[in-house]
Amino acid sequence: MPNKTIVIFLVLLFRCYQTIFPNSTIARITIETTRPVLLGNPVSIQFDKIEMNTSFRLEKISDSDRIPIPFQIEKGKSPKLWWLLPEKLLPGEKQNYELVVGVPLIAPPVQIRMDDQKLEIRQNQKSLLAYQYAIFPPPTGENPLFARSGFIHPLWTPAGKILTRIHPSDHIHHLGLWHPWTKTKFEGREVDFWNIGDGQGTVRFVSFDELATGPIFGTFVAKQQYIDRSRPGGEKIALNEKFSVKVWSQNDSQTNLWIGDFTISQQCASSSPITILQYRYGGFGFRGTADWDVKNSNYLTSDGKNRGDGNGTRARWCNVFGKTDEGPAGILFLSHPENHEHPEPMRIWPEGDVFFGFCPVVYADWEMVPGNQYVRQYRMIVYDGEITAELAEQFWQNYAYLPAIKVEWKMK
Repeated sequence: MPNKTIVIFLVLLFRCYQTIFPNSTIARITIETTRPVLLGNPVSIQFDKIEMNTSFRLEKISDSDRIPIPFQIEKGKSPKLWWLLPEKLLPGEKQNYELVVGVPLIAPPVQIRMDDQKLEIRQNQKSLLAYQYAIFPPPTGENPLFARSGFIHPLWTPAGKILTRIHPSDHIHHLGLWHPWTKTKFEGREVDFWNIGDGQGTVRFVSFDELATGPIFGTFVAKQQYIDRSRPGGEKIALNEKFSVKVWSQNDSQTNLWIGDFTISQQCASSSPITILQYRYGGFGFRGTADWDVKNSNYLTSDGKNRGDGNGTRARWCNVFGKTDEGPAGILFLSHPENHEHPEPMRIWPEGDVFFGFCPVVYADWEMVPGNQYVRQYRMIVYDGEITAELAEQFWQNYAYLPAIKVEWKMK
């Protein structure tokens, strides 16, 4: 078969490299940890010492074996080399790797597919999430002000079950997975970017700053703007936002879940500050599938709270789960410890359908001033089946505290 021929050719080519360059080690890498690290957890090293046109590969060193590992380079001011742990790492253990001159291991990429309405991230021909960048109209007969862009829907489990919902009849402005502010004060005006049907404000997609695919992740960075529609002289941009999404490749032994990272970076768009006023919701929202209700779904937080007592409490993570026609499924939401007001307060609906959000302004205002950048980071574990509280905590620990990585560069 052609693919087999290619693999044989690459193996022979690499052996030629080893013959020509007997001391071809570029760097030795050691990973150590004081806490368990799950199989498939993303890890990285700074990668600014190698010319990008150099041909190299990453190998895991185990006794006398050298196992090639897929990797991907994240470009930027501080380039990083990413890979996924091929084995679970226990406290006190080490994993050793080498970067060597050679041909990198070929692996199926996380894919990005676009049309004139949305961007979709896929792997193994399965859709994982879609980002709606074109303005999406509300249902027929509804207020046209509910039209909006810049949200995620659908979001699928690995088995193909859609867990998000948009434009439900009780809250037309709910849009799958989205993150506008609700009560704000801007230039003396109160502007609501969440309940957009009142015409005070909205959020719009502007452009993509980055698109990248590879064997370890697929990513996009979308520029969005918070528009004040209530200004007497016409619309004004209150906030510029970069919404970054990175979906990690599924590990072969973890095909019942996928991992997605979100980074929300906001800056004042003019010399005017904006104050996010204290309120019970806003900032990060998830409206669950219409299949979920009070009888077949629930929440579990890192402090052991649930649907009945979780609203307004703080947590490192929250597991949102329920039954579907293809079995149980859910999303584990993780909040990064560097986020504002971490552990963050949450909005959890105690009754009815599923709504969840991390909201850092439940108990206090948050002023954003010109010249500063305000960053929040979240990770989602989207899964079929069930996740225990112990596993949820381990996912959060692996997200919040990366293992120590020592790099010994051998280049002259």
